[in-house]
Amino acid sequence: MASKVLDDFLKQNLEDLKSRGLYNVIDPLESPNGPIIKIAGKELINLSSNNYLGLATDERLKEAAHQAIEKFGVGAGAVRTINGTLEIHIELEKKLAEFKHTEAAIAYQSGFNCNMAAISAVMDKNDAILSDELNHASIIDGCRLSGAKIIRFKHSDMDDLRAKAKEATESGQYNKVMVITDGVFSMDGDIAKLPEIVEIAEEFGLITYVDDAHGSGVLGKGAGTVKHFGLSDKIDFQIGTLSKAIGVVGGYVAGKKELIDWLKVRSRPFLFSTSLTPGDVAASIKAIEILINSTELNNRLWENGNYLKKKLKSLGFDIGNSETPITPVIIGDEVKTQEFSKKLYEAGVYAKSIVFPTVPRGTGRIRNMPTAAHSKEMLDQALTIYEKIGKEMGILS
Repeated sequence: MASKVLDDFLKQNLEDLKSRGLYNVIDPLESPNGPIIKIAGKELINLSSNNYLGLATDERLKEAAHQAIEKFGVGAGAVRTINGTLEIHIELEKKLAEFKHTEAAIAYQSGFNCNMAAISAVMDKNDAILSDELNHASIIDGCRLSGAKIIRFKHSDMDDLRAKAKEATESGQYNKVMVITDGVFSMDGDIAKLPEIVEIAEEFGLITYVDDAHGSGVLGKGAGTVKHFGLSDKIDFQIGTLSKAIGVVGGYVAGKKELIDWLKVRSRPFLFSTSLTPGDVAASIKAIEILINSTELNNRLWENGNYLKKKLKSLGFDIGNSETPITPVIIGDEVKTQEFSKKLYEAGVYAKSIVFPTVPRGTGRIRNMPTAAHSKEMLDQALTIYEKIGKEMGILS
């Protein structure tokens, strides 16, 4: 018999979330996750995907995956350290190191796994981590898992970071101090101040760690935020995902060979999780080859992102301070934000509401993710719908 205590807890808290506009409904897709998607028989312009370059549906990636499945099967069959390392895993890691301009790289099952793996493999209870207050949930969880003292600094506030770095390093309490930041912050689209962070790190002897999930494939002509600033030789940990711009699934850490060797023998998700599937590995290799050899998709992404941002702003929407194609439309109130998203859906645009706890209370927004696969006609149609609903709801005058 099910626990009444659990039943009461779930019922009460689910009802509470729904009443405050914080309950998220999951919509299964009946189509590939491209610029146009189908949900419940309805076709919608898709502005909620992380598939920045449109590679998730690219024929070249699909063919590479098919060939790998024919050769290696659908699964690797074991963890990497037993006999789950296929030759294409090694090929992927070499390609990632080339892509990120580092000595070596290690692949994981997800970007979330990377942060759980890498932080706790190097940092422990005798150390401290300086973490931007808006860092991704996976960074927060990775920091907690390490047992290190977590010292949050104000978002992209270099004076606060310098003061806290000085205090931490001069206290004599910690063996090592690390500074961790996202490269691109996924809710607002702003870019970390990596040159200033590196300067502070060098001044105080900090380990540097950048999670570039939303920067890889987007900034630095595709190579990411670290390359964008020309700091490939200054950042100790470059974390990336294969699940967003690369269009597949997985994650990786890139850095010096000794760091990667250490992660292979001490990071638990690598040691205790079955390897990435052959099809995913082959598709990822193909995607990275495309990005190394051409900036065409990257250029198209930025053209579409800049176009949508300019038009939404000219209509009178609050799009925040995004410096990337990520384009939030900030509504504020959580219930109103979810209502706006629902009206967009009814009119033919799929753009999900983002509310607390993903963003602070009172900063609910519709997060728009234009991709290289969108046409100007699609974006114009979405803008027309945005304007109509904005006026209906009194958000636009």
